[in-house]
Amino acid sequence: MEYLTIALAKGRLAKKALNILEQIGITCEEMKDENSRKLIFTNEELKLRFFLAKANDVPTYVEYGAADIGIVGKDTILEEGRKLYEVIDLGIGRCRMCVAGPESARELLQHGELIRVATKYPRIAKDYFYNKKHQTVEIIKLNGSIELAPIVGLSEVIVDIVETGSTLRENGLTVLEEICPLSARMVVNQVSMKMEHERITDMITRLKKIV
Repeated sequence: MEYLTIALAKGRLAKKALNILEQIGITCEEMKDENSRKLIFTNEELKLRFFLAKANDVPTYVEYGAADIGIVGKDTILEEGRKLYEVIDLGIGRCRMCVAGPESARELLQHGELIRVATKYPRIAKDYFYNKKHQTVEIIKLNGSIELAPIVGLSEVIVDIVETGSTLRENGLTVLEEICPLSARMVVNQVSMKMEHERITDMITRLKKIV
């Protein structure tokens, strides 16, 4: 039997994903060692391999078959736009992708004016404004605190992930439009789905019962 390789997005999501997998009997004790320097963790009994990767890289590993399965946020899947199967919503890490800004920017969104949008997610922002709203905007990619952009006048609005909205409120910003709900999804390599169909669909079926 070949190994099935699972890529997990580093951080809180990986811990939550492992907890869910444990509920269907998929465990990896090695991964619980916080001090481990290992890059690949193995469960010999179940013939499974696990590795942690930066969230943005998980869809790439899956598309190219370096991982058969990945667990990553929907925001990353949309932004990376890789060829893969999204098979199940695990319901963890729930939040929303939103357009946010000062209340005064609401009018600019309603009248389709040319505005600047700051975001870590240029693909998602572009798709939303160009294809759904049919509004021409200038998209500015940032990597740090996106909330800063409208405050210092770099952009009129931002496109970002909103969990509670408290950071926005603290900075005098508000959610102006919701783009889509987000949560962690399981994705599968297209070839692996054919080659390891039985094992992967069995895993999906068992996960569906608990999520």
